[in-house]
Amino acid sequence: MRQRISALVLFPIATMVLGPARLPAAEDPAFSKDLTATIALQGMPCDKVVSTKRNGDSDYIATCQNGSRYHVFVDPNGRVVVQKL
Repeated sequence: MRQRISALVLFPIATMVLGPARLPAAEDPAFSKDLTATIALQGMPCDKVVSTKRNGDSDYIATCQNGSRYHVFVDPNGRVVVQKL
């Protein structure tokens, strides 16, 4: 339960802090670290996010160094969801 709460707090904060005025997600090392932590907190294996694609607000496709790909987004209930692709 604690991990879910941490992920719920981490992702929206990262999204607010790293808004459109900053570097694109793929070029921002801090955002990649935040996304890596979000994936790990959901129990998915990801050593390091190496590329991202923004689909919309709080909606990303992340590719990890180990080759895993994930869809990371906030559902209508405000929960962070990580789906393996």
